[in-house]
Amino acid sequence: MLGMLVLVFVAGMFLLSTLNINYSRDALSELRRQQIHEVVSAGLMRINAHHSTLAGYTTTLANVGESFHAITENRDSGPDSSYLRTPLEDALKDHLQNFDGALGGGLWFQPGVFSGPAISYMPYFIYSPDEQELERLDVDNRFSSYRDAPWFSHTLGPEWTPGPDTADKVYWSPIYYDVNTERPVLTLASPMYDRRKNLLGMATTTWTADRMIDVVSNITVTEHSFTFLNDRNNRNLSSFGKDEDVGKEQALMDEILTLELSGSTDGRSPTGALATRTLTVGDDDYELYYAATAGGMIYGAGVPVDEINAGLRPMKQTNQRVLVGTVSAILFLSLYLLYRIIQLIRELRASYTDDLTGLPNRIRLLQDLQTPDDASLLIINLDRFNEINSLFGNVCGDHVLLAVAKRLTAFAGDQVPESLGVYRLPGDEFAILAPLFDEQAIGELAVQIRHLVNGERIYWQQQPLTVDVSIGMAMRRDRKPGESADQLVSQAKVAVLQAREQNRHHLLYDPSVGVEENYEANLYWANRLKAAIDDDRLMPWFQPIYDNQLQRVTKYECLVRMVEPDGRVMSAGQFVKIADRLRLNRRITVLMIDKCFARFSSRKEEFSINLSYGDIADPETVTRILQALDRYDIGNRVIFEILESDGITNYEEIHNFIEQVKPFGCHIAIDDFGTGYSNFAHLLSLNVDYIKIDGSLIRNLDQDHTAFLVTRGIVQFARSLNIRTVAEFVHNESVQDRVRELGIDFSQGDYFGMPEALV
Repeated sequence: MLGMLVLVFVAGMFLLSTLNINYSRDALSELRRQQIHEVVSAGLMRINAHHSTLAGYTTTLANVGESFHAITENRDSGPDSSYLRTPLEDALKDHLQNFDGALGGGLWFQPGVFSGPAISYMPYFIYSPDEQELERLDVDNRFSSYRDAPWFSHTLGPEWTPGPDTADKVYWSPIYYDVNTERPVLTLASPMYDRRKNLLGMATTTWTADRMIDVVSNITVTEHSFTFLNDRNNRNLSSFGKDEDVGKEQALMDEILTLELSGSTDGRSPTGALATRTLTVGDDDYELYYAATAGGMIYGAGVPVDEINAGLRPMKQTNQRVLVGTVSAILFLSLYLLYRIIQLIRELRASYTDDLTGLPNRIRLLQDLQTPDDASLLIINLDRFNEINSLFGNVCGDHVLLAVAKRLTAFAGDQVPESLGVYRLPGDEFAILAPLFDEQAIGELAVQIRHLVNGERIYWQQQPLTVDVSIGMAMRRDRKPGESADQLVSQAKVAVLQAREQNRHHLLYDPSVGVEENYEANLYWANRLKAAIDDDRLMPWFQPIYDNQLQRVTKYECLVRMVEPDGRVMSAGQFVKIADRLRLNRRITVLMIDKCFARFSSRKEEFSINLSYGDIADPETVTRILQALDRYDIGNRVIFEILESDGITNYEEIHNFIEQVKPFGCHIAIDDFGTGYSNFAHLLSLNVDYIKIDGSLIRNLDQDHTAFLVTRGIVQFARSLNIRTVAEFVHNESVQDRVRELGIDFSQGDYFGMPEALV
């Protein structure tokens, strides 16, 4: 899937890149074509301007001829006007000298104009070969009429006739070879008319083809482009001259001539609009831009298509680099992601698999329990497995677990058609998930599993080991909505515990026992306790301790309370056992230390804080106590109450704690004294300051004579050791009277006040 995603991404990038290039190509090519169009149009304008200049020169000569004829009409000189020939020819020569680049020119009159009726007057001048002086050619004796001159047939043709639309018009000839100048020339002719629109003759100018070529050759479009100029007979007048490959130039010239471009333009238009077409010569593609000039020629330029798209090359290269870089980065990232996915899959497998046996673990079991509504679960606990680990070591224990796992896996594989799943649970437990059985069938399955495990001994270093199991069974039918997946596991675990308590090898969980409800209650209180700690809703409350000699309250005992979000207050008895099981009691003790010290730092009374043996044995808790004593400097008003019934196993730790807090002026009290077995020898060595007599003795002190005698013995014992006494659970006046009678120093109970928050 990752490979497909990468492929789709790369294809998308390629498509996007291609679309971008195509769009850019179209945009840049269009811009480039506009630039080329402007350059070619500028060249066309230059050529048209040059052609217009040549046409203007020709028209000027026609005006000269018409002007001199008008003089004869004004003077009414009659047919003999030969006296005007000399000034006419001088004027003709003067004008020709002013025509830049003209090879020659002449005025060709009709018979009878400046001559006799049958004779044509045709002054025609050309530059000498050294192009320094104008020489008059003797054309009068060669041609009886200008219509016989070579230029007429090339420029006008034998079928030309004068008419109203020919006035002021200039006719262009194609390039032809002039025998007089012995070179290719171009002739422009313009008719001359008198006032009555009678044809007087023709004015002509002659130009060399080189003049046309020079104009075109000076126009540059692009680096490898070429320009051309064809006359109306589709003959090329220009030389490419920009490419060293003569054969290629000739091929281009021939191909252009083959196109007959003069037939595809409007030759009648003085400035034809640019037309375009494509041209392919060999392996090269060109775009042709061409139009008719003012002189009826075809001017154009050929631009290589590669140069039109040349602006795209840097973009293509950049785009290719970006594409290659992006694809490379994506491939690298994909390979890295693939590597990480493989690692995650391995970690996921590891999280669902037991490292030692390779069996699915408890997490996988809970996941598999999510699916079926009906199921049976057997939890197999190895009996006395800790003894195997203690006697032979953990390596031997692992060997036993592997052997049991192998037997259970083989057994589950042989059960057809039933589908059994084998799981390894923490410690020395295995689980088998099976379809829903009736009580008899699941009992028979448990018997088979037990015989499978203990039927054959497991050998460790040639030492036979006997392994037995206790099996708890639970069944689920029609799973209820919201029922947790681990409920079946909890029920099977309860069945294991009950089987061991009843000295049985296997037992089916009985919902009527009510153990599950007890677990649910514990879970409920555990969640409430954790939430109270996180929300800082565990608060110290204080119960007064009455001084029987001073007859006033001089001390307070600090007791923890849970304040619910709705304001209700829960006593410690409802959650202290859960706190101990969850190992939260140390955290609660530290919380009480901080809050109680802070509260009494601004008061004068003494206050007592309860400490369990676990608190005193925990170095972190002791460190927090010592830090509080040092920070608040109120150790002379602090009493630490140690539970005498807390199962103290190491009195040396108690001694060490007392020795650390005594220098701060703290006092030590033994709480609940008189319950169970009291070790008087240890009591003597602890250097305590107070003994709190347990409430079970004080509660019935006014009615129970035995309790009275026991309490009196405790008071006398304490007095002999100079230890002060406190009576707990003093709940009425009669009990308080007996307390005073016994000489107990302090009283505490409902009679003097319930625990409450101090203001």
